[in-house]
Amino acid sequence: MADLSFYISPLSEEIREEGRVQGRAEGRVQAWVEGILYVFDVRGIDVTDEMRRRVATCGDMKLLRHWLGRAIVAGTAAEVFGEEPTDPGPAPSR
Repeated sequence: MADLSFYISPLSEEIREEGRVQGRAEGRVQAWVEGILYVFDVRGIDVTDEMRRRVATCGDMKLLRHWLGRAIVAGTAAEVFGEEPTDPGPAPSR
């Protein structure tokens, strides 16, 4: 019979929790990415494949927040990516 004690050990639980935290963080990033692309779509703003790739591969939450805010008011996708934020301000409260 195999020793399964590792699977109920504190170390095993810590590893599982780290995985859950990482998964939630990745889910939040993905939601922001989808939100930005959705705003472009709803507003009828043309987005190049390169711009879509840039959004889809971004993992920086501050930058994603910045882009979403700009996507809501910008007339073109180029305006959204025109300049990087120097200080996007405080994160929205939850």
